[in-house]
Order: sequence, then structure tokens, then C-alpha cells
Amino acid sequence: MGRLGQFMIDMWADLLASRELAWRLTVRDFSAMYRQSYAGYVWAFLPPLFASATFLLLRSGGVISVGDTGIPYPAFIFIGTLLWQVFVDALNNPARAMQTSMDMLVKVNFPREALVLSAVEMSLIGLAMRLVILVPVLAWYRFPLNASMALFPVGALGLVLLGTVMGLFLGTIGMLYQDVQRAIGIITTFWMFLTPVIAPGVRHGAIGVIMRLNPVTPILATTRDWLTGQPPEFLGGFFIVMGLTVVGLVAALMMYRLFLPRIVERLGM
Repeated sequence: MGRLGQFMIDMWADLLASRELAWRLTVRDFSAMYRQSYAGYVWAFLPPLFASATFLLLRSGGVISVGDTGIPYPAFIFIGTLLWQVFVDALNNPARAMQTSMDMLVKVNFPREALVLSAVEMSLIGLAMRLVILVPVLAWYRFPLNASMALFPVGALGLVLLGTVMGLFLGTIGMLYQDVQRAIGIITTFWMFLTPVIAPGVRHGAIGVIMRLNPVTPILATTRDWLTGQPPEFLGGFFIVMGLTVVGLVAALMMYRLFLPRIVERLGM
């Protein structure tokens, strides 16, 4: 317990010490992401907009059938795809931070936790940018101001933390095996359809069981319900997943701190 306690203390100390470096890495990566893009920051808004438009066309053409969403379907799907993109960004950002800083990892001795903080900061900046288009949507559909809206940041932060925890595990492994990163894009596309992003949660059958066991379901659905003033259907699951996420974050940071130096040493040989 003494060694474990010292390990945790050192990890926390390095997290605190790496704040300034993390912010500099965030500024560097954020600028590089849009530097050579003609559309620039518009790319932050395009994925949820195009995804929403696609499924709206499919629904209007009778290709897909959606049950009662409780709110106007365009708002339902737009908020759902926006929150899903927040989660996917948080899932990918840890691996992206490691890959873009590979030269630093090999040549420079610095607190590796700075990359984790930078990944979280990138996710939070992406979330803040998307709020720019979320507010007009809420105003257009005349969602009334309600007390539950104050809980929206809690749910949004939950998506960021859940994605970061999964991204840390997968990103650390992906440093050795590129197949992991290639698989994430394929898996998240299929994963979205097992999450109540474009339609309410399925309650029956095998798909219903998978959707209820999906850790993203209670956080995303509850966050959308809070924002739109709907009674949260998955509130119990929200607290369970958030508790597991906090535990998982500590475990992911420990794994990252233990194995990343060995992985970097192996890749640098």
C-alpha cells in the first residue's frame, strides 16, 4: 500500500505540474488542426449538421421510422449527434495527443500527464465551439428555460470523461498496434446506432438489452433530457456509469503512467 500510495501521489503531482505545458500543447494542436483547412473552424460544426440532415432526409423519405421523441425530431437528432460527436472526439483525442507528440515522447523528459490534460482540453474546446450552434437550435424550437438545463454541463463533462477513459486505454494500446486506431472509426460508426442518438432507446429484444448496457446511453440520453426539459429516463444508469467512469479514470491514468514509458522506449529503439 505504501508503494501504491506513493505512486498515486506522484501521478497527482505530475498532473498538477503539467498544466502549463498541457495548455501549450492544446494551443499547438488546436491551431494545427485547422491551419491548412479552407473551411477552418467550420469543420467543428459540420459533422453533426450533416449527420442530422442525412437522417432527417431518410425519415422524411420513409426509409427509417422513429417513435415518439417527446420533442421536435430535428432538435432531437441534432442534439443527439452533437453530443455523440463530443464523445467521439474525447475518445480519439488521447491517441491523437500521443501521436502528434511522438517526437517529444522519445526525445524529451516531461510529465506524460500533460498529454492527457491536453486531450481533455481539446475535447472541452470542441464542446464549447458546438454550443455556438446549439443555442440557436434551442431558441428556434422555443425550448423554455428550465432548472434542469443547469445540469447540462455535468452531463456533457460526463461524456468527455467517459470518452477520455476509453481513449486512454485504447490510445495507449494503439501506440503499439495501429489496427486499434483504424478499428475505432469503424466501431464508433456502428456504435452510434446502438445509442439513442437518432431515435429513442429500444426497450425490447436483444438490441434493447445492448442499448441499455451501452455506457454511453444513460449519459447521452440524460444530458439531452436535461437540456430539453424532459424527464430523464436513464437517470439511475447515469449515476452508475459516472461512478464507474471516475474509477476507470484512475485506472486508466495508472495504466498510462506505467506502460507509456515502456512503449515509447520500444518505439524509439
